[in-house]
Amino acid sequence: MLLRLFSALFLTLLCLSSNAADCPDWSPARALDEITALQKQIDFWDDNYHRHGRSLVADEIYDQSRARLSEWRECFDLSLAPDPLRTAGGKMAHPIAHTGLEKLRDGGAVEHWLRERNDIWIQPKVDGVAVTLIYRNGSLHQAISRGDGVNGQDWTASARQIAAIPRHLPQPLDVLVQGELYWRLNDHVQAKAGSLNARSTVAGLMARKELTAEQAGGIGLFVWDWPQGPASLPARVAALDEMGFPGTAPYSQPIKVFADAERWRDHWYRTPLPFASDGVVLRQSQRPPAERWQARPSFWSVAWKYPFAQALAEVRKVHFKIGRTGRITPVLDLTPVKLDDRQIKRVSVSSLRRWEELDVRPGDQVSISLAGLTIPRLDGVVLRSTERTELNVPSAANFHHLSCWQPTSGCESQFLARLTWLSGKQGLALPHLGPGTWEKLFETGRLDSLLDWLTLDAQELANIDGFGERSAARLLNSFNSARQRPFARWLKALGLPPTGQARLADSWQELANRSTEQWQAEAGIGPGRAAQLSAFFRDPHVLALSQTLRMAGIDGF
Repeated sequence: MLLRLFSALFLTLLCLSSNAADCPDWSPARALDEITALQKQIDFWDDNYHRHGRSLVADEIYDQSRARLSEWRECFDLSLAPDPLRTAGGKMAHPIAHTGLEKLRDGGAVEHWLRERNDIWIQPKVDGVAVTLIYRNGSLHQAISRGDGVNGQDWTASARQIAAIPRHLPQPLDVLVQGELYWRLNDHVQAKAGSLNARSTVAGLMARKELTAEQAGGIGLFVWDWPQGPASLPARVAALDEMGFPGTAPYSQPIKVFADAERWRDHWYRTPLPFASDGVVLRQSQRPPAERWQARPSFWSVAWKYPFAQALAEVRKVHFKIGRTGRITPVLDLTPVKLDDRQIKRVSVSSLRRWEELDVRPGDQVSISLAGLTIPRLDGVVLRSTERTELNVPSAANFHHLSCWQPTSGCESQFLARLTWLSGKQGLALPHLGPGTWEKLFETGRLDSLLDWLTLDAQELANIDGFGERSAARLLNSFNSARQRPFARWLKALGLPPTGQARLADSWQELANRSTEQWQAEAGIGPGRAAQLSAFFRDPHVLALSQTLRMAGIDGF
C-alpha cells in the first residue's frame, strides 16, 4: 500500500489549489471550528486504519478529505496538517524505505511527465496493503508492514501462512522485495464493480494474530519492486519470475508514448483482473540506488488513478421537492464535482425519512457515486458542518393525493407536479408542454387553479415574456387539442388513482356516484384503493375541476 499522505499532498497541489474564489466565506472562528472538525474525523480514520487495520472510509473519500483539509488550512493561513502516519509506524525498521507515489491529476499531467523520460513501464496499481519481504539464504526471514515507510509492524507469522508468499526461494539468496498483499477476486472488472473494500479486507486480516486457512488462501501477492535487484525493470521482472514471484511479468508493459499509457490504463480498468486496482503506476526502468530511497514520493514513478467512483461534495442548499401524489423528496444542490467525466450538481436523498436519518444541511460534506454508472446517488454524510442551518422542512402530514390543487403557500411544488403530469404522456400527452413551460406560465400569476390555462387566449400568451408569436400560437394549439382528448385520458390527467382491472364508465357522474363498497367490488380493487377512489370523487377541489370541465364542454363531464 502506498502512503495516503503522498496522495493527499499531490491532490492538494494539483486538484484543489487554493485561490480566493475557492476558499469558504467563513469568519476566522468558523474556519477554525470547521478545520478542527475535519482534522478530528481524519485522525479517527487514521488511527483505526493504522493501529487496528480497519478502513472506515473509501480511499478516494479519504484522499479528497485530506486534500480539502489542506486547502482550508491554506485558505486561512494555518500550519500544515499533522502527519497522518504518526500512528502508523511499528517497531520493525525497513532496511530499504518505502517510497510513495505522486498522483497525476489527468492525462495532460501524465503526458507532461512522460515528455522528457524514456524506458517507461506501466503496471496496474493494485489496491491492497504494502509489505516488505526479507529472505535470508533463500528462506523467508521477515515480513514488515509498510507502516510509515521507515518502520512497520512485524507480519512474519501471518506471512508464513499465506501460500502466495514463497517460504523458500529456488536459490539460497539474500533478497528484499516490496509488494502488495491483495484480496483475490474472480474476473474483477474495476469499472463495473469498484474496489469492493478489498484493501480493507486484507488490512483487517493482517492485523489479526492468526489466519484461518481460508483467509490465508484468499490473499495474493503482487511484487512491484526489488530495490537491490538488476538495474533495468525487464531484468528485475524476469528475475522475480524465476525466484517464484510470477505475478509481476504479465502486468508490466513498456510505454513509448502517452497513447500507450492511455490504452493500458483503460484496458486494465475494463478488463477482468484477479485483484482490485485503483489506477496505474508509471515507472522509469532505472532508478537511484536503494540506499538513497526515502519515505516520500519518488521522482522515477507516479500513479494515474482511475476516474473517481466516489466523490466528496459540499452541500450548498437543500430543497424539498413535493411530487404529484404528495411524496416529499429532498434534493441536495452541490458544489459541482466530476464523476466518470460527468459533472454532478445535485443529488436526491430519495425520501424524507432518509433525510431525517442523515440530517443533511448546507455546508455538510457528502459522498456521492453513480448508480448504474448514470444516476447520481447519495452514499452518506462524511462530515457535518459545525453550523447547522435551520431549514423549512415540509410536514409529510400536509401532503397527500388530494392536497395542493391550487398554488397556495407551500403548495407550489406539488401544484407544478400536477400540471406536469396533466400534460405528460401519462395524462393528456400535450405537445410543447413540459415543466419549464408550466413554470414560466406559473410565474406570470395566471394559474390559480389546475385548469386556468384552458381560458388563456393568443393575446395573453403573446404578452408573456419568453413567448413569441410563433411559440404562443403553438402553445395555444396544444391547449385547444386538450379539449379533444377522450374522457379516460382526462381522468388520468386529473390524477385518478390506479383502477387496475376495474370497469370505468364513460360518465363522471356515474363514477362519482359509486360508493366505497361498489369500488371494492370491482376486479383488482382492495379496501385501501377503494377508499382512495371514493375520496377522489368526493373531494371538493376535484368536484370543482369536474365542473370546470363540464362548462368547457369536455366529453364525459
